[in-house]
Amino acid sequence: MPSLEKNRIGKYVPVLREIASRHQLLVVVGGGGEARRYIEAVRTLGIDEGTADEIGILITRLNATMLVAAMGDDAYPRVADSHAEAKKFAEHNKCVIMGGITPGQTTDAVAAVLAERVHASVFINVTSVDGIYSADPKKDKNAVRYDHLTPRQLIEIVGKAQLVAGINTVLDIIAARVVERSGIPLVVLDGTNPENLRSAVLYGVYTGTIVSDKKGKPLPV
Repeated sequence: MPSLEKNRIGKYVPVLREIASRHQLLVVVGGGGEARRYIEAVRTLGIDEGTADEIGILITRLNATMLVAAMGDDAYPRVADSHAEAKKFAEHNKCVIMGGITPGQTTDAVAAVLAERVHASVFINVTSVDGIYSADPKKDKNAVRYDHLTPRQLIEIVGKAQLVAGINTVLDIIAARVVERSGIPLVVLDGTNPENLRSAVLYGVYTGTIVSDKKGKPLPV
């Protein structure tokens, strides 16, 4: 899911609760604009990218902690520190929440590996656009949204992005490669409205990009 940019937590909580009441739900929270602002401040101080990564991770975990608290009894009461811990927490049949864990690895990659570790039915990436485009739709009005891509096509699209702290792309190359090797279908949705996630998971009604070697919609799960 996206970070808590613009404090959408109040709208996300009931949606996540409803989904978690019907499905096993594991959520990886990003850093969003908060993390990018901190990382930019770090760079102006001449601090190395590794430290910038670590600071970004702290912001994702702060966001995750806030979401855990807001979810109350519907979430496992701790932010998972690792994929193994998240998998263990999931045994309690509550929503499991985590943030970043490793410098040099975005929360996209964390989520992709988590999906693989728990044998998820589907990996959903909610972001600030309604799918994967041929170019940044916020900058290029001629950008075309893809309804379906294979994992190999996704890798070709995102492989040109530079991997630095605070990277802001629809999905990073590490996550794309994990999607390819795991075979778990990826769905990219617009997360600016939490109802898009609810409609997608519970009713299979959504606009977005499906990344899979198989045709057809993988939702509802």
